[in-house]
Amino acid sequence: MSATRWPDLASLELLLLVAEQGSLGKAARLQAITQASASRRLDTLERELGVPLLYRSTSGSRLTPQGQVVVDWARAALAASNDLLVGVRALRQQRNASLQVAASMTVAEYLMPAWLLSLRRTMPSIEVDLRVVNSRRVGDLVREGDIDVGFIESPSVPQGLAAKRVAHDRLAVVVGPQHPWARRREPLNVADLAATPLVVREPGSGTRNALERALAGRGAIAAPVLELSSNAAVKVAVEAGVAPAVLSALAVAAELREGRLFEVPLGDLDLRRPLRAVWRRKPRLPDPAAGLVRLAMTLRP
Repeated sequence: MSATRWPDLASLELLLLVAEQGSLGKAARLQAITQASASRRLDTLERELGVPLLYRSTSGSRLTPQGQVVVDWARAALAASNDLLVGVRALRQQRNASLQVAASMTVAEYLMPAWLLSLRRTMPSIEVDLRVVNSRRVGDLVREGDIDVGFIESPSVPQGLAAKRVAHDRLAVVVGPQHPWARRREPLNVADLAATPLVVREPGSGTRNALERALAGRGAIAAPVLELSSNAAVKVAVEAGVAPAVLSALAVAAELREGRLFEVPLGDLDLRRPLRAVWRRKPRLPDPAAGLVRLAMTLRP
């Protein structure tokens, strides 16, 4: 027998049943197979092991001396196999009792709370650990196996990951109340936006990546006035009059309603973007993660 070829566990179990029952027919019935199938299975096991296992006669079947030794070993192998299955089942239950999630800042702040509340209603025993990082870091965490599922706002899918579009978002050009663009009525020219120094999110942010991709090929892009690592910090800087910014419409909805920020109409530039769930292609998504993805697709922003 090849060192890499293992005997079939069902055949070993059948051999044990023959030893216990003293009959191939009784053993076959206990495994819900025909006696002919049982005989063929044990013939194959004998060939694979290279030793005779049974004496067969009209009065029944009994073990050869080699067969008795194999049965003793088979009991240990089957017990170890059962321990393996029990352990894996426990790991699977543990995995399905918790959910490791990472989400980009916009998704985490403005969409994830409703998604997790709905998930809790359908799976009340699930414990969720949410990490809030930028889209690039979400992809890294998924690839490293640190989380079950991630949510990103980048215009492209991180390499090597499975993805599903769960929602759409729109970026908006916003300024503070005192900025000259605050009362602007005519659409802003894209070239003017590209040439204007902005307050932006840090490198790796999905919002920044989407903006840079949208402006690519539209002329020279001005260097940022300020790079900040959160939507909240960017909004404070814009409201204080530092410079305009481009942020998710979800992130600035409250400030626009209250008049603390103003949206500038934009001309020939489409700033819509997809929001995606991402995960490793293998193993498959655990049930809680798959449930969260389904809810994200259902609960539109």
